[in-house]
Amino acid sequence: MPKVVIEDHDSLAIIRLNNGATNAISPALVEDLSVAVKQVEGQFHGVVLAGGEKFLSIGFDLPELLKLDRNGVTQFFYNFNQAAFNLFTVALPTACAIAGHAIAGGTILALTCDYRFAAPGKKLMGLNEVKLGVPVPYLADLILRQIVGDRAATEMLYLGELMPTSEAEQIGLVDEVLPQDKVEEQALEKVAKLAALPRPAFEAIKANRVEAIRIRYEENYKSKHETFLDCWFSEQTQGLLAEAAKKF
Repeated sequence: MPKVVIEDHDSLAIIRLNNGATNAISPALVEDLSVAVKQVEGQFHGVVLAGGEKFLSIGFDLPELLKLDRNGVTQFFYNFNQAAFNLFTVALPTACAIAGHAIAGGTILALTCDYRFAAPGKKLMGLNEVKLGVPVPYLADLILRQIVGDRAATEMLYLGELMPTSEAEQIGLVDEVLPQDKVEEQALEKVAKLAALPRPAFEAIKANRVEAIRIRYEENYKSKHETFLDCWFSEQTQGLLAEAAKKF
């Protein structure tokens, strides 16, 4: 069964994470996501990224990744960031429908979209990487600062706390909190409105929005990735990750 499926809504696509209730980000999910982003770019006019009602995504599939050696984790990490980069820079309007928790890698995928719509209540978001002994991936760090500003981003990145979607809305991480059954509908409506605009003009405007991050990321990602991997394989971090994996 594919870990990511594409749902056709006329000229719009929903890319839906489909890896069980938690949508843990595994190597297979990353591979399927990469294929899906390429496919929708050639066939649709707008994209909504979605998951399930419990989780957009719990983040990296720690039980699976902890079985891999450095070469395996390196390939996964480079592939994940490339998939996120492709979604961030895709020349289409994008929105993320966050009906459930979006933890760590889940929040990263949400950040790559132009807009984020979320359900209320006890749905949590955040980047808790520092508590597990690794830095937030470089691309996500750059995008977060663009979206919420440096001070709010620094607080999120330094402390690694999770927050309810209502708090995420207050700092601009989420554009709107809606009843759970309206989240995907609103995301589709937003993307449809943007997709109706003259496409060359929209593409140019989006290219301008992502340009500064694209350039910085392409210049620096290799050294930044290696720093992440050095942290991942430190003795302290391996212990923290092993403890976190028990919650999956």
